[in-house]
Amino acid sequence: MCAWCYGFTPVVRRLRALWHRRLQVQVLFGDLHAHASEPLKREDKNNLAGTWHRVQEQVNLPFDYRFFTQQHFIYNTEPACRALLCVRLLRPVLTLEVLRAFHSAFYADGLDLTETAVLVRLVGMFGIRENLFLALFESEEIMRQLEEEFSYVDSIGATTFPSVFMQTGEGPDKIVQGYVPLDILEQRLLRMLESR
Repeated sequence: MCAWCYGFTPVVRRLRALWHRRLQVQVLFGDLHAHASEPLKREDKNNLAGTWHRVQEQVNLPFDYRFFTQQHFIYNTEPACRALLCVRLLRPVLTLEVLRAFHSAFYADGLDLTETAVLVRLVGMFGIRENLFLALFESEEIMRQLEEEFSYVDSIGATTFPSVFMQTGEGPDKIVQGYVPLDILEQRLLRMLESR
């Protein structure tokens, strides 16, 4: 539920396809708006709308602006992050594809990713059985793991989303922070690989 991440997911998918077998991509989850409990205020909606317009201008992806007519929407990203963590544990190879589906569902189709039934339906399109998904999604263990991941992502300095890191022998090394097009991402990745 990060608009710039929505714009960036096609870049990462393309990078992964171009670097097939030479690059392993893992999606990690940050706590952007996780556990929000208050409905969006007018100022928040205005800021979000501005961001959505900038993303749309940059990457030409569809947005459903009817979202901003909702009166009491609570922008809690935790359920979507938890659902994707479940996907990563159950079917790791599908994580990026399910993320793309979540982005499209929220930004283009106006679906509410805070609703468990919506998440169940979306992961079900990828062959993940409802009972298996819900057992994990509703477990205390998955909630604990997600909070640990939020803390880890924060500890490595991923405070802007999206951010891309390369895992090195010394730990994660930041490649980019914020949205960049594919050519810039590849240049920075190559520069980092050449410096090793």
